[in-house]
Amino acid sequence: MVPIVSIVGKSGSGKTTLLEKVIAELTRRGYTVGVIKHDAHGFEIDHEGKDSWRHKNAGARTVALSSPEKFAVIKEVSPEWPPERIIASYLSDVDVVVTEGFKKSAFPKIEVVRKANSTRPVCGNDKRLMAFAADFKVSNKFPVFKLEDYKGVATLIEKEIITKHKAAGISLIVDGQKIELKPFIENLIKDGVTGMIKSLKGCSGAKEIELRIRQAEPVVRVTSRKK
Repeated sequence: MVPIVSIVGKSGSGKTTLLEKVIAELTRRGYTVGVIKHDAHGFEIDHEGKDSWRHKNAGARTVALSSPEKFAVIKEVSPEWPPERIIASYLSDVDVVVTEGFKKSAFPKIEVVRKANSTRPVCGNDKRLMAFAADFKVSNKFPVFKLEDYKGVATLIEKEIITKHKAAGISLIVDGQKIELKPFIENLIKDGVTGMIKSLKGCSGAKEIELRIRQAEPVVRVTSRKK
């Protein structure tokens, strides 16, 4: 799984501004960055009358738009997909994923706190909290970066998230949930799959393998007897 870090904080604290500058700085340093923006209130990117809207309105559960430069997917989901599933499906080719939001997640977090907005952190007791970005001394326990110190925040992410990420390994996602594996099970799956893949033509030098298994739905047979 690609390493993940969350930029969190109350609305109006400056999360988006800091995140934008951190993305640009990490990109300047040669890293590829993926971003997931969490919107608890829902959102719409399709517009009435457009072809994609008409396809969706006709009953399509998933609509993809493709061009030579990019593609977009509009997909109905229930329940909400966790970030791990989104990353596994669409963001597996980046060096790091930075999320805006997901303050209740189990990811490492950097909280943005602005004195004019609120002096009480929302994640102050979170064991995954790494640091604050604030315009006052919000904590003596965690590092506190100035709101404009995007380079310092980028360095923290580079050092603690990207470079410490395990280079080789596997991720198991079952029905959208990431499953933690013990080293023995991880090695057993990895060795078994890579061993089979190496025997396939053109796959001996594979650096990344993605395997998806969809279980067949059970067939329900209904029989009736005439009386």
